[in-house]
Amino acid sequence: MKPIEFEIQRRVQAPIDEVFARIVDIEGYNEWMANTGSMLKHVRQTSPGEPTVGTTYVEETSQGSQPGEIAEMEAPQTIVYHWWQTSKSGKLQFEGWPSFQLQSSGPGETLVRHRGKLVSYGIWRLGKPLWRRFAIKERTITVDALKSSFENAPGSSSG
Repeated sequence: MKPIEFEIQRRVQAPIDEVFARIVDIEGYNEWMANTGSMLKHVRQTSPGEPTVGTTYVEETSQGSQPGEIAEMEAPQTIVYHWWQTSKSGKLQFEGWPSFQLQSSGPGETLVRHRGKLVSYGIWRLGKPLWRRFAIKERTITVDALKSSFENAPGSSSG
């Protein structure tokens, strides 16, 4: 069965380096994703050091805990996260690869292309249309929160 795939684009009023830094700061999501209606409740980095390929984390969501890792990273243009959800018996239920492709699009402006890829396994495949809507909603919340985090920052021209 083919994965669910989609793309969301936003222009963020901030330089590419600042946008990239915010996206790779795993624990920083706790600040700019707060009170957005997202299923994300808290995230913590579980491996030491600066975020790089192989850095691990755990998200606490309204659906339980989800481990993940940074799968790809090329500063300041690309980051791909990989997360998975298993049943209590350890069977894989879902796997996701949210990615961000950044492109400078003018002085102090960055084009963010956020791609979502989601695979469901076993009985969970039957809910594919529902998971697609849910994934698009959740990832849209994330990209809009990222954009707002710069617009509402102290010292921003629109904040």
